[in-house]
Amino acid sequence: MSTFTRRGLMALFITLGAAMHAQAQTNPQVKFVTSAGEFVVELAADTAPNTVENFLGYVKSGHYSGTIFHRVINNFMIQGGGYDTKYQEKPTKAPIKHEGAEAKAKGGLRNSVGTLSMARTNNPHSASAQFFINVKDNDFLDHQAPSGQGWGYVAFGKVVSGMDVITKIKQTPTGPGGPFPTDAPQTQVVIQSATLVK
Repeated sequence: MSTFTRRGLMALFITLGAAMHAQAQTNPQVKFVTSAGEFVVELAADTAPNTVENFLGYVKSGHYSGTIFHRVINNFMIQGGGYDTKYQEKPTKAPIKHEGAEAKAKGGLRNSVGTLSMARTNNPHSASAQFFINVKDNDFLDHQAPSGQGWGYVAFGKVVSGMDVITKIKQTPTGPGGPFPTDAPQTQVVIQSATLVK
C-alpha cells in the first residue's frame, strides 16, 4: 500500500470517527424507569431538533414521573406521557410545530419497531407531551405530504436498550380505564421517572 493510500485511509477514518463522535454528542439518551422495568431511548436531535427539545423540556421538568401508558395496542404501539394514575390529564406547554417534512429531508427516523413518536390530535401541529413507541413497522404513520393524513407522526427517538420491557408492556391485558372505553392496561404501567442520562 502506498504512503498516499495509507494517508487517504487514515484521513477517511479520522473523518468518520469525528462524524460518529459528533452524532454521539448531539443525540441525548433518556432512561425510563417504569413499573414494568427500565428502557433507554436515544433521541434524534440531529434530524428532529425541535421535537427533541420539546420532549427534553418535559423530561427535565419531571413531567413524565407518575404518568401511565394509558393506551396499549399489541401489534401497533404503546402510548403514554399524558395522564396520571387517576386518569387526570397533566397540564402541558403550548403544542409544537410538526417537523415531519424537515426530519424526512434529513433522513430521519421512520415509524418502525422501537421508535418513539409524538402523539397528537387531528391537528398536525398539536403535539405536546404525549408520545408513543411503535411495536411494529408502522410506515403508514410516516410523513408523506403536508395535508390530511399525509402529515404523519414525527419519529424522534428509538429504544436502544430494554426492548424486552416494551414487549412486556405491549402484551399487557387491556380494557376500559378512566375516559377510555378500551386499550387501557388493566394493571397500570406507571412511568416512575424519565431522566437524561447522556
